[in-house]
Amino acid sequence: MDAYRIAKELAMAVHSAKIRDAELRDQASRASKSAFLQTAEGLPNTGVPMRRKYFNCARNSACETAAALDLANAMGLCDAAMNARVQELAARLSAILTGLMR
Repeated sequence: MDAYRIAKELAMAVHSAKIRDAELRDQASRASKSAFLQTAEGLPNTGVPMRRKYFNCARNSACETAAALDLANAMGLCDAAMNARVQELAARLSAILTGLMR
């Protein structure tokens, strides 16, 4: 499924970004992993309320990931191209998850 693949790409892109601030790197890493794991946990659920719960958490984590990379980029702590890639993936994942919550 696209959501699973994109969430995994997001986590891998954050890892590749090599943010040069330990705390911000940890925050971005944890948020991206959460987006992936919450997406994976929601996909097999057949009950609408549980799917929404997991997908909402995953979407929030994707937004947190994007914000962490945006801040790192603004502070000169990561590569601008990696930031752009993370922003693209986070936006795509958020859009897909929003659609899956309907």
